[in-house]
Amino acid sequence: MSATLGALLRQLQPEWSITAFERLDAAAAESSDPWNNAGTGHSALCELNYTPAKPDGSVDITKAINVNEQFQVSRQFWAYAIDKGILSDPKNFINPIPHVSFVHGADNVKYLRARYDALAGHPLFADMEYSESPEWFSERLPLMAEGRDFSDPVALNWTETGTDVDFGALTKQLVNNVAASGGTVFFGHEVTNLSKQSDGSWIVKVRNRRTGESRKVHAKFVFVGAGGGALHLLQKSGIAEAKGFGGFPVSGAFLRCTNPEVIARHSAKVYGKAAVGAPPMSVPHLDTRVINGEQGLLFGPYAGWSPKFLKQGGVMDLPKSVKPNNLMSMLGVGMTELGLVKYLVSELSQSPADRIVTLSEFAPEARLEDWELIVAGQRVQVIRRKGAGGVLEFGTAVVNAADGTIAGLLGASPGASTAVPAMLDVLERCFPQQWAGWQPKLKEMVPSLGIKLSENPALFEQVWNWSTKTLELDVASDPVPTAPVEAAAV
Repeated sequence: MSATLGALLRQLQPEWSITAFERLDAAAAESSDPWNNAGTGHSALCELNYTPAKPDGSVDITKAINVNEQFQVSRQFWAYAIDKGILSDPKNFINPIPHVSFVHGADNVKYLRARYDALAGHPLFADMEYSESPEWFSERLPLMAEGRDFSDPVALNWTETGTDVDFGALTKQLVNNVAASGGTVFFGHEVTNLSKQSDGSWIVKVRNRRTGESRKVHAKFVFVGAGGGALHLLQKSGIAEAKGFGGFPVSGAFLRCTNPEVIARHSAKVYGKAAVGAPPMSVPHLDTRVINGEQGLLFGPYAGWSPKFLKQGGVMDLPKSVKPNNLMSMLGVGMTELGLVKYLVSELSQSPADRIVTLSEFAPEARLEDWELIVAGQRVQVIRRKGAGGVLEFGTAVVNAADGTIAGLLGASPGASTAVPAMLDVLERCFPQQWAGWQPKLKEMVPSLGIKLSENPALFEQVWNWSTKTLELDVASDPVPTAPVEAAAV
């Protein structure tokens, strides 16, 4: 998020001074590291938690459309960034991979059919396919078909135009651009306090983690993009808008395939249905990854729990986040999320053999010796005040002071896929005097800015073809335009 905001600001106001502080000794070493997340370009093509069933059996696609719209904005900025040399070879960070929804059992098949019927006629999901055929399943997903009892009905929603994103590689390139274009980036430096001054500016206290030396930096605007560490810093800022917010940390793990022959038999991101009580970030998926040019395969995530707010955080992170202004919010969530607690307890008690049993729902002939357990990134879900208590939210939340001098981002899913729209939101909220003047440049970077692509199919086709061509995501041989139409002309 911080890297994205920095890259946007370098384009909009190249004369502004930008300084970034990274707590660790390298960029993208926490949640953005490719082995700490699934790397799905979240566009709601396969994630069933974005398309809940209604009581009458129909499917609500509202959230799916919204998430897809957000990802289209990110795609456009990344394509612009490739055109302008902000980012290098797109295959270093984004690659085409089918996105697939998978279910089994008669009731689930009925649901997936209803999902397909609701989405397939929509402009953003027009390429989706549906099948209940075992033969079709076996042809496209041989690893998942091997040893499967097809007397248990199966169904797939298949979209060929999905993507795998190495958010670590993307983040590093964006940080490099900020530094190369005049910004300053410090690694191994931790922000320890934020103090607002009488003129509305901020004094940022920073500690060098290598030497212990402290320094103070004067800033007119501060963005807190510290992942799980953002809540603590926003609390230290003292802004009223951060009061009432809490965080619920959820850790996790993946099984990573170590057998090249198994990896070669699967090429898709296949998402299933979440267990009862499971958070959306725990939706099971058999997940093809492309990292450093090599194809890999993950399954998971297996949820766990830790009081840490960062993978490289401390066990006191959760206790230190409890304040008088968010105590009731957190207690209220503790009373209402018993299903989540039960789910986490069941996950924590799993043995290696139990994890393979879970995997066998996707790959029936999976063998323990072909997989290793890796620890995933830490996620801190947002707890927001609601009435006298609180509510747990599985999404991202931008928090900013009323005067726009500081902003931060809390939460996780769908995370980095929505980095560009989230940071455009920050710019609009925090720089209202500049926002109107930035419009021409912003529309050069994101041609659909301010326009719902779902309501403008012609514009969607143009920007899709342009971004697909520029990001080298073509899965067909048809010629495509090399530049988008101007949004204002539509």
